[in-house]
Amino acid sequence: MASPNATGNCPTSMKATSNGAFQNENPLDYALPLLILQICLVVVFTRLLAYLLKPLKQPRVIAEIIGGILLGPTALGRSKAYLDTIFPEKSMTVLDTLANLGLLFFLFLVGLELDFAAIRKTGKKSLLIALAGISLPFIIGVGASFVLSSTISKGVHQLPFIVFMGVALSITAFPVLARILAELKLLTTDVGRMAMSAAGVNDIAAWIFLALAIALSGDDSSPLVPLWVLLSGSGFVIFAVLVIKPILVFMAKRCPEGEPVKELYVCVTLTLVLAASFLTDTIGIHALFGAFVVGIVTPKRGPFCRILTEKIEDLVSGLLLPLYFASSGLKTDVTTIRGAQSWGLLVLVILTTCFGKIVGTVGASMLCKVPFREAMALGVLMNTKGLVELIVLNIGKDRKVLNDQVFAILVLMALVTTFITTPLLLAIYKPARKGAPYKHRTIQRKDHDSELRMLACFHSTRNIPTLINLIESSRGTGQKGRLCVYAMHLMELSERSSAIAMVHKARYNGLPIWNKVERSTDQMVIAFEGYQHLRAVAVRPMTAISDLSTIHEDICTSAHQKRVAMILLPFHKHQRMDGVMESIGHAFHEVNKRVLEQAPCSVGILVDRGLGGTSHVVASEVDYKIVVPFFGGLDDREALAYGMKMVEHPGITLTILKFVAARGTLKRFEKAEEDGDENKEKEIDEEFLRELMNDPRGNESLAYEERVVESKDDVNATLKATSKCNLFVVGRNAAVMPLVNSTDCPELGPVGRYLSSSEFTTIASVLVVQGYDSAADTRPVVDEDDSYEQSSREIGDSTV
Repeated sequence: MASPNATGNCPTSMKATSNGAFQNENPLDYALPLLILQICLVVVFTRLLAYLLKPLKQPRVIAEIIGGILLGPTALGRSKAYLDTIFPEKSMTVLDTLANLGLLFFLFLVGLELDFAAIRKTGKKSLLIALAGISLPFIIGVGASFVLSSTISKGVHQLPFIVFMGVALSITAFPVLARILAELKLLTTDVGRMAMSAAGVNDIAAWIFLALAIALSGDDSSPLVPLWVLLSGSGFVIFAVLVIKPILVFMAKRCPEGEPVKELYVCVTLTLVLAASFLTDTIGIHALFGAFVVGIVTPKRGPFCRILTEKIEDLVSGLLLPLYFASSGLKTDVTTIRGAQSWGLLVLVILTTCFGKIVGTVGASMLCKVPFREAMALGVLMNTKGLVELIVLNIGKDRKVLNDQVFAILVLMALVTTFITTPLLLAIYKPARKGAPYKHRTIQRKDHDSELRMLACFHSTRNIPTLINLIESSRGTGQKGRLCVYAMHLMELSERSSAIAMVHKARYNGLPIWNKVERSTDQMVIAFEGYQHLRAVAVRPMTAISDLSTIHEDICTSAHQKRVAMILLPFHKHQRMDGVMESIGHAFHEVNKRVLEQAPCSVGILVDRGLGGTSHVVASEVDYKIVVPFFGGLDDREALAYGMKMVEHPGITLTILKFVAARGTLKRFEKAEEDGDENKEKEIDEEFLRELMNDPRGNESLAYEERVVESKDDVNATLKATSKCNLFVVGRNAAVMPLVNSTDCPELGPVGRYLSSSEFTTIASVLVVQGYDSAADTRPVVDEDDSYEQSSREIGDSTV
């Protein structure tokens, strides 16, 4: 709220809407159009800063804090004309009110993310680390308060100033910490789990201390007032547990999975948030507490909590919350920090904050026998500040506990400590991805009865029917234990991904995977679980939540840890009704190329044209014709080995088309001497085909044909003649010249690129296979160690 000016007169109130420029009225003199302009300016400016800071791996809160400061008197606000036009004093009441309304609902979301039941179960180790990470910074904050009150904050009421300083230095930002951990793929490591548990405890303690600070910062009318405020606040918490929580539980129980949550329930919940905020504001401990407590007591299980988050998150985080950072930035004037004393105090506050958090956390961690590197990483992580820090500082400024200079110093402290978290963490702690070597990295193997493990990736419901039908076709004779499929849902770690979604899906191996206790609520995972119950196939649903630029590391690491023989990836294009292949995004194209480069096993890219239709085909109705064009080479042999695995299914017929050049080679179609490598590959191909002809798995379901071709046109014509099949299985680097002039999708190879092009009219899906080549595996994601104890293997293999 805008404060009175020097003359004691309040700014004139603004009308809501104007009659328009044609009526000679300036829209910026009216509340609504001015507010719209302010929102647009703040959102665009902070998003632009977030984009610029993204290469530095900084959380968006950093961009929002910097954006708020730059929009304020520190930078742009130095122009009086700008301030009077865009952020005039008479508009601040409306801006602050809307910003605080957004903040109410954001704090409700933060409460939803904090699972109090999980915090109660926090182990002694995390609890000790949390208490040490709060206590030492709080004590140091008390010491810093005496230094500040004797220099730049003279005459301040000492007791509330001490508490505010202690809280400001001891806070850890739970939501910001979750995002940093997720982006650095540390969320589910031991360090990440301890940091999240300790941050949850820290968050609760910080709010309790803040309530104490607010209670103590009232006027001096009566010493009993703070006591009444604290007792009333405690009474409100009891009221929330005994009255509000049963109402929310009642509504949550009437929201079954798979059905939409009633609009009435959402409305009642949001009204409860506002009513609780009114009560706590009336008590005198700020409206934010009411919203936060309602979020904590809301049931976390089931769809109710998830739907609430989805309905509120985008509007609050995208539009309203940046207004709070702008409102805070308009109060922050860095130019008040002038002179050696002020800058020295800023450095002192930053150093004491880092020292208290890091030393306190490291000391407690070492007592709990945490290795030093992990302990240092925990200390750096617990030093993360964020929105809650700004809330504390703004409340302190509004209550006249913090003056302009101290406020600016503490805002810069929060900015610096959060900014340095990611680079410091990367310098101190980058856990190596280690794994034990394993044998079966390809489909091609001598022991056909050994278990086949596959990692099937998908990112939308569109991929699932064909993927399940392909798995059904790959299960051979159906003997139990012969096929194990890890179904990995690829999810982009976008800005709207809430911490609760990441934490609940996070488990072992530094990778998020689905909880084996709770029934999954993801419809895509339920589809695989349903298929598992119908067939003798072990399906282990997983999910990877990561930025698409690094999600290939999750895929390759999972493939190594689960010892899979093939990774199945969806092609980045899908076929429209008119037959044209349409891209779903360049990012997924890059994901596939990175996996092909760094995979620890064979890889298959599935071009989906609806294998088996839009639903799962039962085993008795499987009737697929599969064609494997064979040109020669490692990838073609792996593709044919996969075809031979599929022909074990009684509903599969397999046709092998071996192409032979009438003259020269398939790569040149002209007379030329073959080099040594080509002769060697040719001998390996011939030996492989001889063994295949004696393989008893084919029986009557296998047909072998040789086609002599004189040009690539003959090859294309032969492939078109077989286009009425259901599936092509082709090698990526087939020993043949390019069949199309396009260089659009090099990851599909010469044959796959032609079969997946729009000019090849067919309903057949295409599986492009790249065989694993140990000689080409020069950039492994996982460092292999013979002595490595792969404890995660036993954990992962028991999560069905």
